[in-house]
Amino acid sequence: MTDSALVYSYQFNLPEKEPIRLNIEIDSSTITLEPNDNTSIFWTELGFNQCANCPLNIAEHPVCPVAQNLIPLLDISNALVSYQEVSVIITSDNRCTSATTTMQRAMSSALGLVMATSPCPHLEFLKPMARFHLPLASEEETVYRTTSMYMLAQYFRNQQGMSYELGFEGLTQKYANLKTVNRALANRIRAAIKQDATVNAIILLDLLSQAVTYSIEDQLDELQPLFKSLLMD
Repeated sequence: MTDSALVYSYQFNLPEKEPIRLNIEIDSSTITLEPNDNTSIFWTELGFNQCANCPLNIAEHPVCPVAQNLIPLLDISNALVSYQEVSVIITSDNRCTSATTTMQRAMSSALGLVMATSPCPHLEFLKPMARFHLPLASEEETVYRTTSMYMLAQYFRNQQGMSYELGFEGLTQKYANLKTVNRALANRIRAAIKQDATVNAIILLDLLSQAVTYSIEDQLDELQPLFKSLLMD
């Protein structure tokens, strides 16, 4: 761990088993996951079930950067079942979050942070969300945080004299790309695990991605009453 690392510690407490711990260490200057020491294996090779929209080439990137970073998660979830109940505690420098939930949802939270901090071109836009990681976020929280993050990015683009958007067409496209990534990763992982905890976690992320897209198109009006005081002249 470097001096500038952000550390999120996930502890999974399962009945009649020893606690399982996962430390996610992120470089605070680049918001990129600290590289692990695992060597590549067949399902992490870039050409193995490569994303249809992947902009990387095998010559320069022989290993998928996201798949490589998922190895520690598979090491702890290989024999777990998605619907199994788990008590999870997530600690960071600023707070501690705990909940009793399904293994699928707990793993999805950790997996989402790992993906958002992996050096994949299609996931770079999630780095602001990763910097202010909210463990076990609900669908509504995800919608609010994602759309707010995207609008702040448009403000910064405007400040720098760049083109900017007042809608969410660009964000919808980014989530469409993320959906393709999620599905390809699920195909990779099906070849590597014995049971379904991590694959179902990716499926849950896919559902969250779709939910954000649908909310952008159809459901943002539900959030508007919250801004009543800000919409008054």
